[in-house]
Amino acid sequence: MTVRRSAAALATTAVLLGAAAPVAVAPLAVAAPSPSPSAKLPLGLYGTTDPTYDGVWRQSLAFLAQKIEYVTPAKQSVDWLVEQQCDSGAFTSFRPDASVACDASTVMDTNATAAAVQAIVELGQHRDAADNGADWLKSVQNDDGGWGYNPGSPSDANSTAVVIGALARTGVPVSELTTADGKTPYTALQALAIPCGKKDGGAFAYQPGKKGELVANDDASAAAVLGLLGKGMAIGNANAVKDPACTKGDGLTAEQSAQNGAHYLAATLAASPYLEQPPMPGAEASEPQPDFGNTADAVVSLAASGHKDKAAASVAWLEKNSKGWAQQGGPAATAQLIFAAHATGTDARSFGGVDLVKQLNATGPAPAATAAPSPTPTGPQPSSGTESDDGGLGVGWLIGLGLLFGAGIGLLLSMRRKKQQP
Repeated sequence: MTVRRSAAALATTAVLLGAAAPVAVAPLAVAAPSPSPSAKLPLGLYGTTDPTYDGVWRQSLAFLAQKIEYVTPAKQSVDWLVEQQCDSGAFTSFRPDASVACDASTVMDTNATAAAVQAIVELGQHRDAADNGADWLKSVQNDDGGWGYNPGSPSDANSTAVVIGALARTGVPVSELTTADGKTPYTALQALAIPCGKKDGGAFAYQPGKKGELVANDDASAAAVLGLLGKGMAIGNANAVKDPACTKGDGLTAEQSAQNGAHYLAATLAASPYLEQPPMPGAEASEPQPDFGNTADAVVSLAASGHKDKAAASVAWLEKNSKGWAQQGGPAATAQLIFAAHATGTDARSFGGVDLVKQLNATGPAPAATAAPSPTPTGPQPSSGTESDDGGLGVGWLIGLGLLFGAGIGLLLSMRRKKQQP
């Protein structure tokens, strides 16, 4: 559930070339190309690399990470994201000139739309934009109940999961979002689950193979767990449950399928504290490399499903090894680490000696406000989901500022965010 921009580029190319059917491409986390020295990045945009394939995505992840750390992004940054939205409610990966209206040739991006919807809801501003985005997402649901990267492309686990998070966060009852055949977003994800008892049982495929075969994909598995739990990308940790088990049989609930995925992720990370990058298509065999983004995503999924103890070694590994990756990966990568820290109760402001919040803030315009100390997933959470009359500062953010400046507020009310089902 990271950048996945190479998959976006291939999907976009297929659309522009009029391909009859998009190819099932496993998501690959690669750095976006740097802009030419003469290129001028938009004011308000986070990051310094070419935003063509990830502008909206990285901006949205940055806002989500800032919100859970009581940081108020600059108004110009929020305005930039909202202005990226098309009249239909959809977002593209990036619109270089938002004054040019979207038309039939505009390539819409379900992942960018879903990420932006989640971020806008959490900001507590522009709720009409979030609802408009959710309505568009509902309108492009596939017949199998899921979503592909672009409207009309075959459903994949990652896109379906991030859309579920967005819809749930806007209050849509996902289980009731059925197709003509009675398919739901949850059944679309469950169709990609490898049955327990088989090799890689509990894991999820990104998409079925040409013959309908399901091949385990770590990135898709982490995404599917969150999706089946009805949660978005920025979550607190759930109450601890017993060790994850892999439940066999048909007719499993969404929760059972999610726990099966957690079982697979826990077993995989028990063998190694980090996940490995999938081989590049057509590339020669080489020494497997750690996949920092997918490892962070797996940590979040394990915590969300009640198994943060199974992610402890991975968090420690990320603290020790992810500094260079996060700096090179920019705002989206840093945001992923903040998600992992927050979900497990780890201090994001001292993550392996790095202040991830400060690092993220530095990738964009100076925030409007920043509060400390770092919140914990079991402590007070920022409230969201309603417009405020305080210039964009939600109640939770004002409380954070009150703590910072020593205001006598008295007993703080619990303001845990309403979770998408989660």
